[in-house]
Amino acid sequence: MKKVLVMAVAVLFICAGYLAFTAVDSKTPSVVAAAKTYSASVYVAGHGGHFAKADVTVDPNNADDPIKVNGLDKVDIGTTKSHKTHDARIDATDSNILFWSTYALDADGKQHVGKSDLKTGKVIKDVAMDPDPRAPGKTGPLYCASGQSKKYYMPIFMGSEGYVDVFDKATMEHKHRVFISDLGYKAGSYQFVHGVNSNDMKKFLITVVMKGEDGKMNGKQDLILVDMASLEKGKMKELAKATLPGEAGKTITFRQYFSKDNKYIFQAAGDRMWVVDAATLKLVDEKMTKSTGYGENHDVMPSPDGKYALLTLRTSDTSGCDPEGKPVMDKEGKPLKVTDGVLALYDVEAKKLTGKTVSVCFACHKGMGLGDKNAVLCGLDANYKK
Repeated sequence: MKKVLVMAVAVLFICAGYLAFTAVDSKTPSVVAAAKTYSASVYVAGHGGHFAKADVTVDPNNADDPIKVNGLDKVDIGTTKSHKTHDARIDATDSNILFWSTYALDADGKQHVGKSDLKTGKVIKDVAMDPDPRAPGKTGPLYCASGQSKKYYMPIFMGSEGYVDVFDKATMEHKHRVFISDLGYKAGSYQFVHGVNSNDMKKFLITVVMKGEDGKMNGKQDLILVDMASLEKGKMKELAKATLPGEAGKTITFRQYFSKDNKYIFQAAGDRMWVVDAATLKLVDEKMTKSTGYGENHDVMPSPDGKYALLTLRTSDTSGCDPEGKPVMDKEGKPLKVTDGVLALYDVEAKKLTGKTVSVCFACHKGMGLGDKNAVLCGLDANYKK
């Protein structure tokens, strides 16, 4: 395994020219020198029945390559057929515990919610459940985002009808299922649902991708803050609401995080990334990602001090390399295009995406002999080192 991982990391750097993209705008100012350097273990959810574990160093002083992957591994929770996952949620009170939920039904028609020990990589508890009659999820999607309070883990059913589940963290006993219809959202009026808790665990954000009269996503995204104490008891109590505009069919609110001080919400929105004022739900900054070569944005996690944020992105414009570092060609002799999962860095103060992206999926796939199989990443969580 170690030999394979070493090869994977080697491929990662040899293929840097193929696996990375340049910054959005060459005219934007460079990152300020002498900025703090960060080290973290980043856990990225994917469809392979595992989380990619990337040990990274984030150096904002390096304007071209601010993110360095020092090692790649994985945390298995099941198989590709049984445990496709979008959801990574590290326990706020125990950094060795990772909660997760599945995006698709397994072969027996079950959806899964569980937790794993990050020290051993072993699954502690795997709860298999029948789909809810109101949200059968036969073809997906199922769970994607999640939040938590001190005692409860709260995965969010992404499809229709959307809901928030409440699980006891200690026992993984299912306590409540709270549908967003309680907030006035009728089945068929929206496409996807996501959300997360504030870090003081007093509020819970729910995002809803709205549909137009034609039944298609119209670009409008509803953001609703609800009371956490009520949600823990199985009730929805709305505190604030706003609608942000986007492009129909392209702007899709996926996963998100609050800054540690709960001042901002860092929101992945498909073709773009948003920074939102957490009190007013007004837009503070917007960065296009898909049209500028970074990829489709699925999650955004700020650093502990709130100065930077890591984005997970899917890109289908990456040319793969073989273990020797040579580009993989298609039948016509052109560089093969594959879907890869990459990380990018956002500078909060400068309000810009900075430097190149770095792969956390395809490089490891190649090293493990998975050929040119695509990688479908989504959510992330991380343990930053002090």
